[in-house]
Amino acid sequence: MSRIAERFASLQQQQRKALIPFITAGDPAPEITVDLLHGLVAAGADIIELGVPFSDPMADGPVIQRASERALAHRVRLRDVLAMVAAFRRDDTATPLVLMGYLNPVERFGYAAFAAAAAEAGVDGLLTVDLPPEEARELTTPLRAAAIDPIFLLSPTTGPERIAAICHEASGFVYYVSVKGITGSAALDTDEVAARVATIRERTALPVGVGFGIRDAASAAAVAAVADAVIVGSALVSRVEALAATPDRIVPELSAFIGELRQAIDAA
Repeated sequence: MSRIAERFASLQQQQRKALIPFITAGDPAPEITVDLLHGLVAAGADIIELGVPFSDPMADGPVIQRASERALAHRVRLRDVLAMVAAFRRDDTATPLVLMGYLNPVERFGYAAFAAAAAEAGVDGLLTVDLPPEEARELTTPLRAAAIDPIFLLSPTTGPERIAAICHEASGFVYYVSVKGITGSAALDTDEVAARVATIRERTALPVGVGFGIRDAASAAAVAAVADAVIVGSALVSRVEALAATPDRIVPELSAFIGELRQAIDAA
């Protein structure tokens, strides 16, 4: 059983929902990332998505695009992100960590070489936004061999047959994109999310995480009432951006925000 599966099983026994924050590795500076990861866990994060900076993050809105630009300005590359994961693992061997990004850096690394390096660093899952599951077997085979969960996106326009096909290729959990658009682009329609999550659950036993559009404690609680995991990205990254000139404030202020979300989710 993977670290991700173990975490969801533990949460299910506790009748709790997962809180999954997203940050971009190296934003606003590489030396902050590992401390921020530990801060998020201490504040109540169950799993963390760590964004791999990319020059053309097509699924992301301006907030996360600028985060990639700040990280790339420090020349943060995929190997640097793996080094951050390894540093995090020296003090935390329990919290699942998922890399989220785009295929090009992984393809340039080499699929088998990446899977081996990621496993050695302590990566638990990989979500490549622009890789269709129908074309993913060349990557997912070495990932599975390295005990890394391939995670895929489902959208509001994904039909029932394709939901089943995507879930068949996935492991760990599936990520439902709650809005039609880029990250941070629209408000959440919780009734629609509830209906879509129910449709997904008819086709898979995997946990369902919901992201894109969760901005605050109220929206986090609403999603927690219907999904297995609440995924929060732009709301965190926008706070990093606002605090970039005062980096000593980033860990405490983002940890406080995660604490608010944790409290709201547990009360839902």
